[in-house]
Amino acid sequence: MPGTRDFDRPLDAAGIDDAGTLGVAMRAGRHVPDMTLCSNARRARETLEGIAAHADTGRVVFTDALYSEDAAGYLAIIRENGTRGSLLVIGHNPMMEDLAMAIAGGGDEKARAALNYGFPTSGLAVVRFDGGLGNAAPGTGYLEAFMTPADM
Repeated sequence: MPGTRDFDRPLDAAGIDDAGTLGVAMRAGRHVPDMTLCSNARRARETLEGIAAHADTGRVVFTDALYSEDAAGYLAIIRENGTRGSLLVIGHNPMMEDLAMAIAGGGDEKARAALNYGFPTSGLAVVRFDGGLGNAAPGTGYLEAFMTPADM
């Protein structure tokens, strides 16, 4: 929308559909986070609403930091919340893509190949850390799955 601050920019119709589709895929794949960390930006909150209409998102915490931080900041936020179990992070690009590329040291070959093509809106990277999220570091995650709206 012309004149709308980026922070207040809404999802377009395709983004709303993609978020709902992601929720359905999360439920089908039994990807249930214990906690969701969500940017306070409008489009991130609308993504959460679309997902939550179809899947459990656990306890939700909204934070402006996911709008303003870089990928290293995202990793620090994940570590800080790593004792709470599994996390769903709803943030922004290029930080989400940079983070996923940095932490996935290994993983499913198909998922790693797909991630190399970028991290689209309503994309989902499922990354496991053997030492728990509190110890998450670059190259230590295992990319179990990577889904894009086109795949769902």
